[in-house]
Amino acid sequence: MKTVTSGYDLTIEVNDINLSYDDVGEGRIPIIFLHGFPFDKTMWASQVEYLKNSYRLISCDIRGFGKSTDEQTPLNISLFADDLIEFMNKLDIEKAIICGFSMGGFITLNAAKRYPERFEALILCDTQCMADAPEVKEKRIKNIEEIQHNGAADFNEAFIKSVFHRDSLVHKKDLVESLRNVVFANSNRIIMQGLLALAVRTETCSTLNKIDIPTLIICGREDAVTPLDKSEYLHQHIEGSQLKIIENAGHVSNLEQPDQFNECLSEFLITLGEDHAENWLENQRSFR
Repeated sequence: MKTVTSGYDLTIEVNDINLSYDDVGEGRIPIIFLHGFPFDKTMWASQVEYLKNSYRLISCDIRGFGKSTDEQTPLNISLFADDLIEFMNKLDIEKAIICGFSMGGFITLNAAKRYPERFEALILCDTQCMADAPEVKEKRIKNIEEIQHNGAADFNEAFIKSVFHRDSLVHKKDLVESLRNVVFANSNRIIMQGLLALAVRTETCSTLNKIDIPTLIICGREDAVTPLDKSEYLHQHIEGSQLKIIENAGHVSNLEQPDQFNECLSEFLITLGEDHAENWLENQRSFR
């Protein structure tokens, strides 16, 4: 058994890149947080602070983002999922609870489809199982072409405005500016590669009925990037899942309403307990 190193901004080699991560707290089953595009692990700071006295919490920068720099490799969701599994292997984590936001949710569903035995529970935040519709894919390709010619500034600004609830844009300007700094820290290439990875991803809807572990779905009531109906679809097709709606929140629900979000996380994690995962489906069916 390897000695586990705890702390912030740790680095480990994963599939030929140096992956940056935070690893704090203690617990039997670690919770791994996967950020969305084009953010980094700092988006989970409130959740880590809230839960760290009760659980082992690991938040990592996905390949190419934050401090997990990679300016060479073509990016895709399956590669990110492979990185997740190898990351768990390197840390001697046999099973984990995965909390994935938006693109992190795509990665979570991809990994759960291909490596189901590695997960104790899933938390899917402001995400979906569907591949891009043709018109959405076309828009992403146009954005890539625009960034190639003029840089990513206009795209970044428009994207930042799209992820927040209208009230947050007016009353939480420090939060908006903080996220803007994270987005603008990405290179133009990583923004383009991220958009391409989103555009070419495959659906995971067809395997939702195979998910037989505890699953929590969280979505901002006014998420304009991944609307609530996408989360409702996940809830309808993952047996025994829970759906929690964050009021007065857009896409970045964990940032806009951290107290609501953290309460949802805490309530779900408490229900898991030591033995709950094995009896999850049986218990949920009895309530239907």
